[in-house]
Amino acid sequence: MAADTGREKQSARGARTGGFKPEYAVEHSPAISRGSNQTGVRAYNERLVLSLVRRHGALPRADIARLTGLSAQTVSVIMRGLEEDGLLTRGERVRGRVGQPSTPMRLAAEGVFSFGLKIGRRSAELILMDFLGNIRMRLHETYRWPVPDAIKQFTLDGIGRFNASLDAAQRRRIAGLGIAVPFELWNWVEEVGAPQADLDAWRNADLVREFAAHFPYPVFMQNDATAACGAELTFGRGPDFTDFVYFFIGSFIGGGVVLNNALYAGRTGNAGAVGSMPVPGPVPGPVPGPALGQPRQLIDAASVFVLERMLQERGDDTSALWLSPENWEDFGAPVDEWIALTARNLAHAIVAAASIIDFSAAIIDGWLPVSVRHRIVEATRVEIAGLDLQGISAPDIVEGKVGVHAKAVGAASLPLFNRYLFDQSVLFKDAV
Repeated sequence: MAADTGREKQSARGARTGGFKPEYAVEHSPAISRGSNQTGVRAYNERLVLSLVRRHGALPRADIARLTGLSAQTVSVIMRGLEEDGLLTRGERVRGRVGQPSTPMRLAAEGVFSFGLKIGRRSAELILMDFLGNIRMRLHETYRWPVPDAIKQFTLDGIGRFNASLDAAQRRRIAGLGIAVPFELWNWVEEVGAPQADLDAWRNADLVREFAAHFPYPVFMQNDATAACGAELTFGRGPDFTDFVYFFIGSFIGGGVVLNNALYAGRTGNAGAVGSMPVPGPVPGPVPGPALGQPRQLIDAASVFVLERMLQERGDDTSALWLSPENWEDFGAPVDEWIALTARNLAHAIVAAASIIDFSAAIIDGWLPVSVRHRIVEATRVEIAGLDLQGISAPDIVEGKVGVHAKAVGAASLPLFNRYLFDQSVLFKDAV
């Protein structure tokens, strides 16, 4: 896939210099790679079968043989082995068709578990997720700003609690820990109000190495907005659109790009840095910005921290913003103003993106109440209709499906794809 993003801001606060590149994969391409009947590539074929079943929900053996090019006998052997390993389970037999009744196979929810850690600028979230993407357990902690030692303790304590609730067999099925974190946390002193020393601690923090020393399973790390986009592609609206630009409205807005059903990272891993997109300025209200007529970045005009400053200017306590999106209902008029501001600037960003790539859709999600997300989407559609679209085919503007936990879900997906499902570099090869 909760609260904060980090594919943004390359301006004076510090350009991103690359980033974490774990093995994250999704596989919604209509051109699925073909399998091999050679016994030496059985592991490849098993991952291919699991990926197809995850994509379609349930498939009988005959369909898997047709999609992969594997022989019926090879498919039977593979699926029997995956069922014995507890990774696949049988569905209801389908009758009434020509030929023998078929039994579709689906992923077993308890076949694999994984941990997902979202590190945000205002809160952290830790989840235990099953093989189907369901959140089995969740812990959430808010703070004024993140500190590495506190995050490590939160994670170690939380995983200890999760493990204590699992039996020995379930613990053996843990695939690993995935971490979703904003890039260059140390560049955001002004916005979060943190002492530079606390954020500087992130410069040398190596959470992958430190957590790997505590756990018997692998640890992965990815940019948090990329993780949220991957969660939407895998568990949300991804199957509906071949290409889309994704916006996650957290404490800072971020996002991602999907092309041909695959996450697109770009030359330096910086593709989808939507928070850095220029939009018309200035922003009204208490948020400082450039002079009249000068553009500003989307992050300064469509992020939750903008709403926070509006509320603080009115003298409101803003701590409830980060506890749960459902606590927003009592904020009143500033939310209305912020929704209008966010929609206006999202519209400009979406049109700019569509002028470069003919996206099928722009998907909007975030650390937001469902009702607020719906209002932002509706207002963005109205704003886009009022812009000059000559030469541009406007994408569909749709709501995300994964929701507030998208970053944590995306993080927890990393171990699953690394061990059981396909990396996109393999899955999106042309069929043979």
